[in-house]
Amino acid sequence: MSAARPQVPREAVHPTHVAAFEAERARLTGLAYRMLGSMTDAEDAVQEGWMRWHRLGADGRSAVDNPSAWLTTTVGRLALDRLKSAQRQREQYVGPWLPEPVLTSPDPADSVELAESLTIGFLTVLERLGPVERAVFLLADVFNEPYATVAAVVGRSEEACRQAASRARRRVREERRGAMAASGDNGTRGGTAPLVAAFLAACVEGDLDGLRRVLADDVVVVSDGGALVHAARHPVAGFDRAARLLINLAKRLPQGLTPEVRGINGGSGMVVWRKGIAAIVLAVEVRSERIATVQIMVNPDKLRHVAS
Repeated sequence: MSAARPQVPREAVHPTHVAAFEAERARLTGLAYRMLGSMTDAEDAVQEGWMRWHRLGADGRSAVDNPSAWLTTTVGRLALDRLKSAQRQREQYVGPWLPEPVLTSPDPADSVELAESLTIGFLTVLERLGPVERAVFLLADVFNEPYATVAAVVGRSEEACRQAASRARRRVREERRGAMAASGDNGTRGGTAPLVAAFLAACVEGDLDGLRRVLADDVVVVSDGGALVHAARHPVAGFDRAARLLINLAKRLPQGLTPEVRGINGGSGMVVWRKGIAAIVLAVEVRSERIATVQIMVNPDKLRHVAS
């Protein structure tokens, strides 16, 4: 759980300077979340960015020619520092590590790059990059920041950042080669939502034939329970093993749970609620109209931001 966030009275800051920060908040949170894979840590980084913006004072804030660039640099540095620390902690994580999920709905304003970079699968790929490569790739390729800003965030020259971006771009492309086809609707209506609903019904009913109709032959199931909840310690691959696991998991679910098909991280999935609290979040990636990856998150520390 994150530390309590310090609050600054908004009346202590000129309304124009509050507006300048609020205009950037969603973008800064999106950047920090993609860097960290944790909404809790992302919001902490953005809050600390607000504190630093406040501490500049009225004269200091008025002297900032480009508040967007200043805030991006500040929050980017804070997120990068947190990422370096988090990566060391994740080396001791129990079982597979998946990012904290967030509920999403279609946003026509999002670019293709922004939408794809939010998916659980994409964030998992980013975990294989070093902290600086990840920051450079996100800033340059996803958020289209100029290399002068990228260099200021990571403390490297612009040329070094271009080289890092090229390496990261190549690694991401290799990891995502043959990747899942985008559903185009975030899994909340039409598109893949019926596929997810059919998957849910087959699991609950123990319908092996039903699962065969919706799962790819080479489907992979990844479960993240951390040290708190029992979950498969390694990915489970192949239809037979994955189907048995999913049916057995459904059989062991206690009474009183309510599943709901929802958009998860810009893709398709579902939330299983217990008295209004998220007990399980499941995201899927689809390839050729079948589910190719199932990502199950049951670590309660990662589900605190998922609200009905």
